[in-house]
Amino acid sequence: MPTTDPKTAELWLRLGQKLEALLPPSPPVIDFTKQMAFRWVRRATLLGHVSFLQPVASFARIDLADLQHVESQAERVVKNTRQFVRGLPANNVLLTGARGTGKSSLVRACLSAFGDAGLRLIEIDKDDLADLPQIAEMIGQRPERFILFCDDLSFEQGEAGYKALKTVLDGGLSAQADNLLIYATSNRRHLMPESMKDNLSVQYDEQGDLHPGETIEERISLSERFGLWVSFHSFNQADYLDIVAHWLTRYGLSAEDLQAARQPALQWATERGSRSGRVALAFAKDWAAQKNASATE
Repeated sequence: MPTTDPKTAELWLRLGQKLEALLPPSPPVIDFTKQMAFRWVRRATLLGHVSFLQPVASFARIDLADLQHVESQAERVVKNTRQFVRGLPANNVLLTGARGTGKSSLVRACLSAFGDAGLRLIEIDKDDLADLPQIAEMIGQRPERFILFCDDLSFEQGEAGYKALKTVLDGGLSAQADNLLIYATSNRRHLMPESMKDNLSVQYDEQGDLHPGETIEERISLSERFGLWVSFHSFNQADYLDIVAHWLTRYGLSAEDLQAARQPALQWATERGSRSGRVALAFAKDWAAQKNASATE
């Protein structure tokens, strides 16, 4: 008989909620014709790990025009993406360089630019890259073109995950579908930490040719599986102020407001130890909010 004791009923309710959380969830409804951004989710359950695509309800849209002082990098990535969307040969892409310089924003901007042409974006954590064959099978017969996006990709020394990525990129005939590319961002060009001792294994032959040691060869072999490398660099002061001005203009501030914001913007960057595009956007949000608040008082 059902218990009428409130404490016992509450205990059973909590137990049921905990059990429900450990059961495999119902897969979300996927509509590739209308949804453009997805996240690959891997979850532990009582029946083992389950993985599924989770649509991103609110995609953080950014336009290519919002990416300032990375025109050459954007041109290369957009060209590669356009080829891919058109069904032409295209490369997996590794975007490397200083933090906050627009690497992940450029990938999202490509979705904004080519989403209506059939491009779709799937974000995946590096620990879940071994699930790529499952993803490839899921979307292999779809007419859309998919970018698998792994943000802030790097591996520590001895971490086994990089071997799975090597297999995914170039290790098997069925590892990558024709309608799937991998775009990854990293602060490390070779995706793994480098140390001086690695250079001790470098050898020179009689002709003076350089032969890297096994550790360096292993590191390079991973990053070389990305056909296109795009490097990003830190912004100088003038570039940083241009980016600030761009965002302040987007937020509707006047030329006088932009001029008044120059010194506070530099101070903001000094306090954070960076003149990145991310820092510029954060300042612009704060400054614009203050100006709008003052105007309404």
